[in-house]
Amino acid sequence: MDKIIIKCLKVKSIIGTLPEERTKRQEIEFNIELDCNLAAAGNSDDLNDTVNYQAVENDILAMAEASSFLLLERLAAEAAKVCLKYELVKAVRITIDKPGALKHSRSVAVCINRRK
Repeated sequence: MDKIIIKCLKVKSIIGTLPEERTKRQEIEFNIELDCNLAAAGNSDDLNDTVNYQAVENDILAMAEASSFLLLERLAAEAAKVCLKYELVKAVRITIDKPGALKHSRSVAVCINRRK
């Protein structure tokens, strides 16, 4: 299966279970892999034959910036739903990094895979 990969999409969101996390937006980072057949677009050179990754980015940004989930797992699941609404996307892998979430680690991440 072909892939479209969006790397290091930075988003500011309310995310976390601690009281201080509920009032201040934190920067988190998405990595998104969209499984889709890109053969038609490769032959036609036509945006209508592929997944418009600018639209995907905009949709993820809008959803994540408006959200206030407690868990990264929930945010990842909602991001996967956003991606799977695109007709050509057959499966998605979402990884979300939360820098500074742990005292002795650079970041913590959640990775989920979803299919239609």
